[in-house]
Amino acid sequence: MKLLPLPAFADNYIWMLQGAQGAVVVDPGDAAPVSRALGGAGGPLLAILVTHHHGDHVGGVPELQEATGAPVYAPATELNIPGPAQRVAGGDSVTALGLRFQVIDVPGHTAGHIAYFCAEAPGGPLLFCGDTLFSGGCGRLFEGTAAQMLASLDRLAALPDDTRVCCAHEYTLSNLKFARAVEPSNAALLDYERRCQDLRQQGLPTLPSSIGLERRINPFLRARVPEVARAAQGFDAGVDADDPVSVFAALRQWKNEFR
Repeated sequence: MKLLPLPAFADNYIWMLQGAQGAVVVDPGDAAPVSRALGGAGGPLLAILVTHHHGDHVGGVPELQEATGAPVYAPATELNIPGPAQRVAGGDSVTALGLRFQVIDVPGHTAGHIAYFCAEAPGGPLLFCGDTLFSGGCGRLFEGTAAQMLASLDRLAALPDDTRVCCAHEYTLSNLKFARAVEPSNAALLDYERRCQDLRQQGLPTLPSSIGLERRINPFLRARVPEVARAAQGFDAGVDADDPVSVFAALRQWKNEFR
């Protein structure tokens, strides 16, 4: 079974999981990269998984659905997904390619954002997390609160360390630049940044990451780490270092302003 990040737009990845029976795609904002991959060795499209309603994640859904007849699975509470879809929420599961994808509610970036976790995927557990968790970062809070997003990230951080994190954007280097400002002495972070720079210089994706790695280097998963809390206080003196939500909210605002 192959896991492929299909580049789209400026920095999106449409994730495709290919097996002997066919393929599953996640967040196809553009139908063209998926159609090209299916026209190669992709086989029939068996399912389309959607994490949230933003156009760069759903724009290609109608064309793909019309061309292939593949079922679409989408967040239960985000009703502006184009075309017919089977609605799923936390606790539900989707079966495709003989694999069970557990649905996890992860509100914050959008109000109804979901993620898909497959514990028994060949090659190790898989997480398709849309725009909730990025390598070294997290999504902006367009519709949710800091408390919601921190709780969502806590759910993802509790997954097994070897879970492959399939984010929807190639934001890694810019995220790591910010992470280094927060934790300049984090050796794991500095090593990872060098590896990612090498990958990008070769034109290769930095993804997937892993949950274990993100727990070591991602400031948004580390709001309870004293050094991270102190850094957040340096940005905003009003931060309560004993309140992870306060620390997280300051980190998110700092990142919004960071250049």
